[in-house]
Amino acid sequence: MNQQAMMRLRKMQKQMEEAQAKLESTVFTGTAGGGMVTVEVKGTHEVVSVKIDPDALESKEDIEMIEDTIVAALNDATKKIEAESQKALGGFGGGFGGLF
Repeated sequence: MNQQAMMRLRKMQKQMEEAQAKLESTVFTGTAGGGMVTVEVKGTHEVVSVKIDPDALESKEDIEMIEDTIVAALNDATKKIEAESQKALGGFGGGFGGLF
């Protein structure tokens, strides 16, 4: 591998590491139930917070609905993480073409 190719490879690796670090530190918000439940999840998939609108709980029968809504909000946040990950890191997958 020639010197120029090695330099481009190192540059690409640094850019990929920076994109990964930014993604991991970003907090994504997922919502469900028309805002009844809001969750915040880091790009590392670590749940930061879960917020439930107090008006959503009128009786004990509402607990199952809230549980389902929390799952939906977490799935919403996860989809946002995956989309951002693809956008931020997807371009590096084919980046080795022409290096050799």
